[in-house]
Amino acid sequence: MTTNMAERSKTAETGSDIGIDDVITGNLTKYAAVPPAYLGQPKKGHLVFDACFESGNLGRVDHITEFEYDLFIRPDTCNQRFRVWFNFTVENVKESQRVIFNIVNFSKTKSLYRDGMAPMVKSTSRPKWQRLPSKNVYYYRCPDHRKNYVMSFAFCFDREDDIYQFAYCYPYTYTRLQHYLDNLQKRNMDYCRRELLGLSVQQRQLDLLTITNPANLRPGAEQKIVFITARVHPGETPSSLVCQGIIDFLVSPHPIAKMLRDHLVFKIAPMLNPDGVYLGNYRCSLMGYDLNRHWVDPSPWAHPTLHGVKQLIVAMYNNPRITLEFYIDIHAHSTMMNGFMYGNIFEDEERFQRQAIFPKLLCQNAEDFSFSSTSFNRDAVKAGTGRRFLGGLLDDTSYCYTLEVSFYSYIVGGTTSTVPYTEEAYMKLGRNVARTFFDYYRLNSITERSLAPITSTWKDKASSYRYAYYRSQGDVPGANKPEKRSQRTLKEHTHSS
Repeated sequence: MTTNMAERSKTAETGSDIGIDDVITGNLTKYAAVPPAYLGQPKKGHLVFDACFESGNLGRVDHITEFEYDLFIRPDTCNQRFRVWFNFTVENVKESQRVIFNIVNFSKTKSLYRDGMAPMVKSTSRPKWQRLPSKNVYYYRCPDHRKNYVMSFAFCFDREDDIYQFAYCYPYTYTRLQHYLDNLQKRNMDYCRRELLGLSVQQRQLDLLTITNPANLRPGAEQKIVFITARVHPGETPSSLVCQGIIDFLVSPHPIAKMLRDHLVFKIAPMLNPDGVYLGNYRCSLMGYDLNRHWVDPSPWAHPTLHGVKQLIVAMYNNPRITLEFYIDIHAHSTMMNGFMYGNIFEDEERFQRQAIFPKLLCQNAEDFSFSSTSFNRDAVKAGTGRRFLGGLLDDTSYCYTLEVSFYSYIVGGTTSTVPYTEEAYMKLGRNVARTFFDYYRLNSITERSLAPITSTWKDKASSYRYAYYRSQGDVPGANKPEKRSQRTLKEHTHSS
């Protein structure tokens, strides 16, 4: 008995496991949380919880008192390790009813709830998402739950007829994406094409947008590709808002957007994990896989969306008329502020310098993007990610990044003031990412007909940041430039992976 308690305490410290009594396999459906000894129909004020809807997540509710409830996140399907995302409704409330909700089984110990983050709320009469006041939110290690971390928030229901909805962050569902893409199609823009790249395990669409001047798609035309993906981790909803911001700008009539379409071909897969998104998972697919660890050898049946994207990227790389210039995978971060990037470490000094240029330019365009938080690494744990795998697969003219954005807020440069993200602010970051390609290539429709090379000025600027990165990573780059991969080398690499 003593050993078992010690083991429970240990697992609670890491936040990586839950006890047998806490195993949860499904979402609540119109569950009335009544007192333990109560019999009969629920009365007004007996809260009714529901998470049986798209992207919903709430697995269990314990009635502690009429003022307090313990809430348990349903783990990702087929994977008990991940319990972060929640999204549920509450109804049958009394006017001016005050409650405390304790979310008691987070799988992570570190959280932006320590730094002022608060859950989102909306109701039927006020359908716009708002953050709860930070003063009503508490994050602490709780002895009543095996020393696990608990997030408690106080709330007062003010309208009896309203249904209230609470979520970890702004929800962005598969259906919302489908409506957005349907509306894009209805605009009949000749420079925006939607196609079906594949289907998920549950037969949901893996959509691919191609945004470019149609002249760039003529047979035999040379193409410079920017490939962007999002929502490989389904609970990281801000990534969809950033991705939508990128798309909105690229299809707009803005003169910079037009020049970008004239010179570049944008390929965007806005939702790599549609099943996980639909089911309300935080990190995994339907079958419990963290897809962002399976780029090396994605299975066509277990990871079909990843397999489809990788096949397309490899086919483009094998096409001598196509240059894959950028790969950017968009994520959201649960413990850091701002937007920032992860890049790769290369032995080639010049390639490293060139890789630092894009995030530095983005920092100048976006007040919420932090160049100081941007880092380059070769962490073995990240070897199966899109950024790491493609960074090793593609040649030295390609740059692969993970773009991260905080679930909570950004800090304006030169100040200590924290600005919580709104949906619009996430989309603005996306627009700024798109605009940064204009700066990167120095596009000018009057004086230049083709993409200009990067100037030595920017190479010099990037160089000044290089040594700080290597010091922080403990790596010293070699001076020799690697040979460009041949088509045969690429095929061998792909086959062996």
